[in-house]
Amino acid sequence: MCGISGEITFDSSTADVAAVARMTDVMTPRGPDGAGVWSQGRVAFGHRRLKIIDLSECGAQPMVDNDLGLAAVFNGMVYNYRELRAELEGLGHRFFSTSDTEVVLKAYAEWGLSWVDRLLGMFAIVIHERDTGRVVVARDRLGIKPLYLSRGTGARNRLRFASTVPALLAGGDVDTSIDPVALHHYLSWHAVVPAPHTILNGVRKMPPATVRVYEPDGSHTDTRYWTPDYTRRDEHAGWDFDDWTDATIEALRTAVRRRMVADVPVGVLLSGGVDSSLVVGLLAEQGQAHLATFSIGFDAVAGREGDEFRYSDVVAERFDTNHHRIRVGSDELAGSLEHAIMNMSEPMVSHDVVAFDLLSREVSRHIKVVQSGQGADEVFAGYHWYPPLQGLRVEDAPEAYAKAFFDRDHAAMGKVVTPAVYEAMGGAGADGPSFSYVRDHLTQGRADTAVDAALRLDTEVMLVDDPVKRVDNMTMAWGLEARVPFLDHELVELAAACPPEHKLADGGKGVLKAAARRVVPREVIDRPKGYFPVPAITHLQGKVLDVVRDALHDPAARRRGLFRDDYVDQLMADPNAELTPLRGNKLWQLGLLEWWLQAHGVG
Repeated sequence: MCGISGEITFDSSTADVAAVARMTDVMTPRGPDGAGVWSQGRVAFGHRRLKIIDLSECGAQPMVDNDLGLAAVFNGMVYNYRELRAELEGLGHRFFSTSDTEVVLKAYAEWGLSWVDRLLGMFAIVIHERDTGRVVVARDRLGIKPLYLSRGTGARNRLRFASTVPALLAGGDVDTSIDPVALHHYLSWHAVVPAPHTILNGVRKMPPATVRVYEPDGSHTDTRYWTPDYTRRDEHAGWDFDDWTDATIEALRTAVRRRMVADVPVGVLLSGGVDSSLVVGLLAEQGQAHLATFSIGFDAVAGREGDEFRYSDVVAERFDTNHHRIRVGSDELAGSLEHAIMNMSEPMVSHDVVAFDLLSREVSRHIKVVQSGQGADEVFAGYHWYPPLQGLRVEDAPEAYAKAFFDRDHAAMGKVVTPAVYEAMGGAGADGPSFSYVRDHLTQGRADTAVDAALRLDTEVMLVDDPVKRVDNMTMAWGLEARVPFLDHELVELAAACPPEHKLADGGKGVLKAAARRVVPREVIDRPKGYFPVPAITHLQGKVLDVVRDALHDPAARRRGLFRDDYVDQLMADPNAELTPLRGNKLWQLGLLEWWLQAHGVG
């Protein structure tokens, strides 16, 4: 686990090693245990290391194998690296380390572009072939590990990449103008901005489940290597609810066991909800005694509770974990916002971003690796917008989905952004890029029902660019590796094939709750659904409101001219009057974007 960066030129010029070093240095928190920069003519790679597998210097990166003519940087974890290593040794390969990075490199040498199909885990990989000049880039199936790209603005024909947007910005020569399509997504889809877009025109992100090959002239081809079908299969004909429950719990046992592979201890982020509690229970079942678990809580604000300790305590006591309660006061929360925003690769409005940041700060003092319950709601239908889709035709799903999820429709967008920005988004009379994207994705096939289509959209897009990105950014900002067993791709494939009615049962996540009842206390399952509560960001007041007001009134915001003055004034007059369907604060949405842009020197 780490941060990676690099530059590849396509005009025979030498790669800018100094720029790569600057990008690498910015990512020091992602990899506090070591650093490396390597270059060879038109290619330069940088790496910051968090030591999880092979704690010796043999596992350092960038990793170069002169015999194979390959150099690589790799961010992530391949859980089946030991099995792959044994297979490769049987094919004649010899190893100088015990790291998964070397396995990735030699697997590519042996199997070529199909090597990615054999990797079980989370990863962003860049490999340079010395003899052909070709560069191969790959991202894991669920986009758990990020990778951002920039082609630059000057005369040089080159590509830069990094694990974070702030790292790319540190390299320089990035077009930082605002992408109107991305802005539309941000303001419509609760800050979900699908690949390849980011809020900046000059930065793009690598799509998940994709292998990209860059030729020496800069041309490239993409191959999507994983596309699960949300359809019913013959092999499951005759399965009833209990059969699906059996299969689900077995797949989860495998997923959590895989994610214990490490040369350091592994803990769990325990929110007290069904998902993280089940992870703890399954690990305890497999013999993980006195597992380190961590929960966070905040001060109540405006009558909203700020913790779920009563549930996490039940789980910690049942499984005799080494439990850590972390409580954060409102003043400490406000003071920590700047750190969270500086470590966001993209602006993210979900209130639990800062919760994960603060939680990760405390957890990193005890441990380097944790498992998290992220992803279960998207994979097993836990959200409120799925039941209304049941029984609808797939072609009717886009309207219902947007009504339940979107923060505003395209018509309302015209009252938020300035006329010039609105025209760049398509202007009056258009559907708008966000609804068009959702409609096209939901109706593309590979889904038997409207619910299946929505689950596919959320798993392939929303999950990647909200919850998963949030966890990666905030944990890695403190040198903490987060592993997400609910995004084991074999578990996701199983859940995709499961009939929607089994997932929607019992108020949502029915088959998962049934599996959980075999492992964790019922009082954790049979309760109202909770969210990671951070009331001080939903209900703006005090110091948090002050920083939002300052950001929107800053001269940089005036020059940028994204938002209509009358709309900003309306929100400022009553900061907590307008909430989104997901109970987010609309003023926070605008203020967070401007704060992020200003904090990173944009505009």
